[in-house]
Amino acid sequence: MLRALLLVALLALAGPRPAAAAGDPPPPAPSLKADATVTSDIVRIGDLVENAGEAANVPIFRAPDLGQTGTVRTGQVLDAIRRHGLVAVETHGLTEVTVTRRAREIGLEEIESRIVAALAQRYGLGPASDLAVTFDRDAHPLLVDPAAGEPRVLSASYDRYSGRFDVTFVVPGRGGAARQKARYVGTLAETAEVPTLARPLARGDVVRPGDVRLERQPKANIRPGTLTSLDQIVGLAARHALRAGQALSAADLMKPELVVKNEAVTITYERPGMVLSLRGKALESGAEGDVVTVFNAQSKRTLQGVVVGPGRVSLVTTFASTPAGDVTGSIAAKAPSPRTE
Repeated sequence: MLRALLLVALLALAGPRPAAAAGDPPPPAPSLKADATVTSDIVRIGDLVENAGEAANVPIFRAPDLGQTGTVRTGQVLDAIRRHGLVAVETHGLTEVTVTRRAREIGLEEIESRIVAALAQRYGLGPASDLAVTFDRDAHPLLVDPAAGEPRVLSASYDRYSGRFDVTFVVPGRGGAARQKARYVGTLAETAEVPTLARPLARGDVVRPGDVRLERQPKANIRPGTLTSLDQIVGLAARHALRAGQALSAADLMKPELVVKNEAVTITYERPGMVLSLRGKALESGAEGDVVTVFNAQSKRTLQGVVVGPGRVSLVTTFASTPAGDVTGSIAAKAPSPRTE
């Protein structure tokens, strides 16, 4: 009798078991997913089936490569999970399941900076900011496991003569998994910052600040005499047609032309106490300070003058050597008075 009472007391303290409780709803049925994203190289039942229960962690397929997406037919999924006790699975009419393997992308810019830093330090190449990488055609961003470590340089070689490099990175996997390797080859070049044109210029166009941009170029491609400062360029004019992206030398530029060939100009002549001016035509183009030939429309003669401003030319001959008619063409010299004995 005492044993029976103790058993009843223990059952009362334990409380009712949920599975045996009357009226509880049945557990949700397993249901096939339309798509799944996995973070490892193994696809488990729980990745493809909702409410898989204790079988959720059972591996059944190999995942696609890092960053890739693949599909598996519904029939294949059902065959694989049936062996683990999942028979009545709702498929929602799906014919296949899409599986994507998540990855962390390390872009080419980051890889480039790692290569430059490694080679600059190892081979004493100077500031990394002055070095530029050109990858061979087959270079791609590096896709790694989201939980993988940071890439480290496993091996590196560089030929100073050709500029060719060969660098292999190693990426440690998660939890002691196999390491991933990636190899990159290409050319490393020293660069310098030079001003280049942002737009084409025609002959005579004046270079404005917005027409020039600073651009890094390989030193081997920079011509001797290339201008390296914006102050050497802005405000000057194109001596001939210039293309966009072109680095400039002194031979490409000139002072802006203030006098244009065949245009009307004002010809002036100055001496103490007198300023003479007349209209003429420029027979040559010229910048400030250039000596050009002009045509005196009144005297019908040609003269030499210095460009002193827009459309203005000052005669360079002296008054003593320039006939009065050549200077004004309309102001006659006064005849001297007869000499008396």
